[in-house]
Formats: sequence, structure tokens, C-alpha cells
Amino acid sequence: MRLGDLIDGVFHRRVLRRWGRAARSADRQDHATLRTLRSRAREIRRHIDRVIYVAEGRLTLPAVGSNAIVKPLYTDWAYRPELWRGPVSPMGMASVESKTGYGKEVKVFHDCRISELTLRQVRNSREADLAPFGLRMDVFRFDGSFLSLVVELPDSAVQGLERRHLIRLTVVAEAEKPLEIFARLNIKHGPNVEQIVRELPLGDDEVMVEFDLAYTKMNERRLEKIWLDLIFEGAEMNQIVLRDVTLTRRPRAEL
Repeated sequence: MRLGDLIDGVFHRRVLRRWGRAARSADRQDHATLRTLRSRAREIRRHIDRVIYVAEGRLTLPAVGSNAIVKPLYTDWAYRPELWRGPVSPMGMASVESKTGYGKEVKVFHDCRISELTLRQVRNSREADLAPFGLRMDVFRFDGSFLSLVVELPDSAVQGLERRHLIRLTVVAEAEKPLEIFARLNIKHGPNVEQIVRELPLGDDEVMVEFDLAYTKMNERRLEKIWLDLIFEGAEMNQIVLRDVTLTRRPRAEL
């Protein structure tokens, strides 16, 4: 292994010297030589960019795939959606149309005639971040009346769910200018859907709301699925970054 490391070091230094000479003499080369150099440089750059991308993703904290979640006492279910937990493809989208899926769990809904909305998954690297990834939304001209993200929750969200449960939503959000964000929890049971709406009290980076299922008419025996709507009011000409989105569930204290 030592011999292999030595040989790799020698070749690496030779490659650096070669491309250093090419960079210093590029402005004096003829067009044919420049085309050859450009082609070779692009081939190498593709591999270099890939190595840098993967290395930064794996070495930057929090680690990719991390599912560290702050859980209240007696929590019996906790979840961070895929978009904030691991990389999705494509990394970004522009002119996003309504009903466009981003990853397996998130969809975008709006009623704009001409979409000037872009989405991009960003890597979190702040000391306070628990989620490996965040979602950045850039909204330019917006001629619609609503913009929302729909997050489908897994089957485990309804397993053991009862009306005595409290579901807590925690969001870490940033915005260039103030806006209103509403969270709507949807619970489908048989042909009916129970909906609970809460406004996120923005002001701090991390905000929290709770959905008390005791005030619903949910039929515990006919539960099918749960999804979350994040609704943005006044999003025009704004950049919104959702650093983290998590949900936890715990039973209400018995009296």
C-alpha cells in the first residue's frame, strides 16, 4: 500500500505540473491545440466535479441519511420526509408546473398561468442543522392565488393512530421577506377527510404547531392515509428555504 501511495503521489504531481503548464500557455496556443486541451479538460472536469460533489455530501455535517429528530416525551412515531433526509433527483427544477413531483413524497401545487417558480435541494451545513438537506424555493412573478407543497406521509403514520394523539409539526424556515405559512393536516378515513389547519408562528428560525386529533371526527378503524399541506401566502418575489420539516406523534396525557 505504501508503494501504491508513492506511485499515486508521483503521478498526481506530474498531472498537476502538466496542467499547470497548459494553463500558463493557453493564451499563446493555436486554435487546434486549444480545442484539444479544452476537450481533455472537460473530460477530466466531469470526474473531478463528481468526486467533489460526493465528497462534500458525505463529509459535510449533518451526515446524509441522518434521521436525528428532537422528540417530545412519550413520542411513539417520528418522521422526516425524504426530501430533507437524502438526495433527490433532479437536484433542481425551474418553471415548475402544478402537480409536479419532487422526489417520492413531495408535490407542488399552484394556479399560476405562467410559472416563475424554481425549486432546489440544498445541503445544510449550519451547526444547528439536524437535517442533511433543505428545500429552497425562489418565487418571482406570481399571478396565482395559492402555492402549496403537499407531503405524503408513510403508512406508519396511521398505524396505531388514535384520537387521543397529538401530532407536532416542526419547521425550520428562512425567507427574504415576511410571509404567512399555513400547515394543514389531512387524515383520510373511509370516504371522509378530516382537516386541521394551523398557522406557523414565524419569527424564529424553528417554529412548531400541534394538531390535536381529539377535536376531529376521525374513525380510528377506517384510517387510510395522512398527508400534510404547507401553504404559502405572499410568496411573490421571495426566496424561501425550508431547512427542516419533521413530524412527531405522542398520546395526550390521561386525566
